[in-house]
Amino acid sequence: MDTNRRFAALLALALGGFGIGLTEFAAMGLLPELARDLLPEAYARSAPGAVATAGWTITVYALGVVVGAPTIAALTARVPRRSLVLGLLGMFVLGTVASALAPTFALVLVGRFVAALAHGAYFGAAGLLAANILGPGSHGKGFASVLAGLTAANLVGVPLVTALGQAHGWRVAYLAVAGVFALTFAFVALTVPPVAAAPGGSIRAELRAFRSPQVWLVAAVVAVGTAGFFAVNSYVAPVTTHVTGLSEDVVPWVLAVMGLGMTVGIAVGGVTADRDVRRSVLVGFGGILASVALFALVARNPVGLFVSAFLVGATSLAIAPALQARLIAVAHGTQLMGAALNQSAFNVANSVGAALGGAAIAAGWGYLSSAWIGVALVAGGLLLALLSFQVGERHEQPAAQRESVVV
Repeated sequence: MDTNRRFAALLALALGGFGIGLTEFAAMGLLPELARDLLPEAYARSAPGAVATAGWTITVYALGVVVGAPTIAALTARVPRRSLVLGLLGMFVLGTVASALAPTFALVLVGRFVAALAHGAYFGAAGLLAANILGPGSHGKGFASVLAGLTAANLVGVPLVTALGQAHGWRVAYLAVAGVFALTFAFVALTVPPVAAAPGGSIRAELRAFRSPQVWLVAAVVAVGTAGFFAVNSYVAPVTTHVTGLSEDVVPWVLAVMGLGMTVGIAVGGVTADRDVRRSVLVGFGGILASVALFALVARNPVGLFVSAFLVGATSLAIAPALQARLIAVAHGTQLMGAALNQSAFNVANSVGAALGGAAIAAGWGYLSSAWIGVALVAGGLLLALLSFQVGERHEQPAAQRESVVV
């Protein structure tokens, strides 16, 4: 494949990540609009309570990813990777349009769940396609190239879609997101070369990953540790307006700064993950812990809000490629399932972070209480990561000693 074709193919796959970033994160900036439109009586009684309830649009989306990622990975083990990616993009179009046109809050949740089913499998399949295009030893950079679309969405797309939703309604914003997925479908069909499924792929082979205790442990690392990011990111809009005291017009700018941090973080994380996964994970969690705590302490001040939002975005995405590479490594031969499970775990984190943060807010502890919940979650993820590497060393050393005896 020549350089121009390779660049176009990677750009097409990243555009899918851009669309996913829009559909996943735009809801966070539009929670007040969702609450006012879909839950008017509850909003009139208590704006914080209604916003917390609207947070279920985030939680249900995350649950859809959790269910869809391993299920689709297992059922499509023999499907050629480009065909799989195209089918998943079609699901995004249908689910996003359904969400935008649904007349009730309950049906919006159904549409969000349907769209979310494709999320994890897309990142898994598209990341493996990108790694194949880039060449051997590029798992971290391949995943980072697709995830770069998501970070670009947070830098540019989410603020624009948020502003569009604030001006013309959240439904118009989501129809625009559906248009991005339709465009991606055409771009992928034109530029990405066919790639066969992994040899020997089957439902049984993919499900073997679940037999490994390390797979469950590393998935728990992702689910708990990255939930701290979502406990902050899910409630950026009300923190900006109700805590910092800025207008709704400033929310897209805060999201843009967080997206800039995410873009910087993923660029660094893709390189460091291919060099040293262990160091990337442990140092990464330390960085997230510090940045989320800083957000909780300084977000009342406008400058503090912008600086800490940047750092939360940067540290949280810098660790993502390393966590993906770690889970693929412990999944032993089931790459698609390992990549999909990472997305499931990441969206368990989304669900847990949004739900626990919303519960703290609904309990009357204030909007910044969600950030302190995030601090506790990141600390738990760091401890689990240390345990995972310790368990891995205990199993790897005896294996290495047995090999040296045989030699």
